[in-house]
Amino acid sequence: MPFINSKISKKITKEQETELKTLLGQAISTIPGKSESWLMVGFQDEYSLYFRGDNSEDIAFVEVSVFGGENKAAFDALTGKICDIYGQVLGIKADHIYVKYEATTNWGWNGGNF
Repeated sequence: MPFINSKISKKITKEQETELKTLLGQAISTIPGKSESWLMVGFQDEYSLYFRGDNSEDIAFVEVSVFGGENKAAFDALTGKICDIYGQVLGIKADHIYVKYEATTNWGWNGGNF
């Protein structure tokens, strides 16, 4: 039950959105027990972001929420993949990307909780 939500300072095309969705779907398996079959993704482009007091370069803030406990090694590996993906697809430099992780033991779906 992972969810990846991205706030991106630049406009993204539908083609870029589809490519991001596909690559994130592959990357989520970096976290043991997670797969694209349960992944939900969201994109907010043209989001007003400033980094170091400046917005002259493209910026991304990516939130990864997962059901279960923390896995710091897997989260670290996924951060590398996310930075690579956003660099490859959108040209955003890794040092202009923040990735936030949240693990929870309470996750609802289909009228109930896991």
